[in-house]
Amino acid sequence: MSSVFDQLNQGSAITSGLRKVDKSEMTHKNPSLRASSVVPDQSNSKVGGTSPTSNGKPPVPSKKSKPENMRAKTPARKQLDGNKWYIERYESPADIIEIPAQLSHSILISHCNKAIVKINGKANAISIDNCTSLSVIVDSLVSSVDVIKSPKFALQIDGVVPTVLLDQVDGASLYLSEASLNTEIFSSKCSNVNIVVPPKEATDDDSKELPIPEQIRTIIRNGVAVSEIVEHAG
Repeated sequence: MSSVFDQLNQGSAITSGLRKVDKSEMTHKNPSLRASSVVPDQSNSKVGGTSPTSNGKPPVPSKKSKPENMRAKTPARKQLDGNKWYIERYESPADIIEIPAQLSHSILISHCNKAIVKINGKANAISIDNCTSLSVIVDSLVSSVDVIKSPKFALQIDGVVPTVLLDQVDGASLYLSEASLNTEIFSSKCSNVNIVVPPKEATDDDSKELPIPEQIRTIIRNGVAVSEIVEHAG
């Protein structure tokens, strides 16, 4: 250890024992040395782009998925499977989609845009999801119409439908007949929903549009949350 400190204490004199390299031994001074130098294997180099594969060939670029509008579309479907009707993927059909329903039939309508569906006869129930600008005309139902995430929706009830359920619907018009004025309508996370009721019999009045309330006022009374509809006059 003492010999190491002795060398460090020499300062700049420590380099006096080094041998000077002759020009003939310098690669950048001697062309013959440069010619005999070994070029490193490309497989070990990661400089300058993508590294080749083990067989020496560049990797094949992965195929990019096609944009949504260029993918092959699944054809529209209107099918009775057992007791269930499936109405799917209709895009602006030229004609009304008519369903000959029976009492035991349930009707499922999904991903239909700018379409009109007419249910002929009394069915059990109707479920609608992810449709835009869909209009449904129904005679009567045993149970309910259930609508989820379907903006600009319209429903015309000619007979009796006990219940209409609306969930996350932005813009809807419900046209009731004299026979369907007792229909119960439940709405959740909805906006711009209107009920259109027929004029009174033996009058020249027009149909009346009744908006479903959207604003609720809640206060605490005696430790209980009490909510009421906010009405705007004028």
